[in-house]
Amino acid sequence: MTGYVIRRCGQALIVVLGVIFLTFVLAHLIPGGEARAVLGTKATARSIAAFNIRNGLDLPIWEQFWRYVEGIFVHFDLGYSYKYNQGVADVIMQRLPKTLTLVTVSVVLALVIAIPLGILQVVRRNKPIDYTITGVSFLFYAMPDFLVGTLLIIYFAFDMHLFPVSPPSGASAWTIFTDPMAFVLPVVTLCVTSIASFSRYMRSSMMDAMAEDYVRTARAKGAGNQRVLYGHALRNALIPILTLLGLSLPAIVSGALIVENVFNYPGMGLLTVQAAFNDDIPVVLGTTLVITIATVLGSLLADILYAVADPRIRLGGD
Repeated sequence: MTGYVIRRCGQALIVVLGVIFLTFVLAHLIPGGEARAVLGTKATARSIAAFNIRNGLDLPIWEQFWRYVEGIFVHFDLGYSYKYNQGVADVIMQRLPKTLTLVTVSVVLALVIAIPLGILQVVRRNKPIDYTITGVSFLFYAMPDFLVGTLLIIYFAFDMHLFPVSPPSGASAWTIFTDPMAFVLPVVTLCVTSIASFSRYMRSSMMDAMAEDYVRTARAKGAGNQRVLYGHALRNALIPILTLLGLSLPAIVSGALIVENVFNYPGMGLLTVQAAFNDDIPVVLGTTLVITIATVLGSLLADILYAVADPRIRLGGD
């Protein structure tokens, strides 16, 4: 198990280093350079040169990259935002907990709903309820997050007046628990497509597990349907869901960025879009890096949980 975790951590570190290199390259591909983006199009050559010297942009490219990597890993220095007049890391740390809370609550809620739905479809397979859940799942799976959010706002906020259009602007990460009504629409929007995906995979995985030899053996020994379903098939059926969870994290995080802008939720997504409109390049690159690292760590956690659930993985089996 230890060797498996070390290998996966090494692979995750390589991915993170690759993303750091790409963000560094992107920063140097900005037309006119970072100085022009910060100082504006009317900046003089003298002011641009002074900016480059002050920020080390006049150094050899390899030395700039070394300082960039050292700043990230040693000092968690993601640059300086001249729009917010503070470090990029400080700006991100004010928003990151809000996005993590939104994503975590949505994923947990999606799993809590999707797993029983998948099991229900297996128990009632080829019955009207199975066909109904399948049809609804395909419908929501095909709908983009911004469309789901817009429809929820129109119906439940404008027409029914049941929920507010957006959470409070000064909401903290814990406000989602202290004032849940303000977060119902963003959470539902983000977890709808996840429920559709997870429930379909859960149904398929349970169907495969119910057809295995160990299930037939359990039935032959006189085990009842409930014991066969929950005692034998469920654990093995959850293994593909763990894999799907890891593979779905990038889509869930990117969906959170869209949902945050639809509902004006003060998280990483809204910060990234605002920074892009304001030409705040350090913040854009910083949020890109942090979101990527969070996604890689989520995938790493899913791999570890996969190994815990299936000993064949950590022992090198297929």
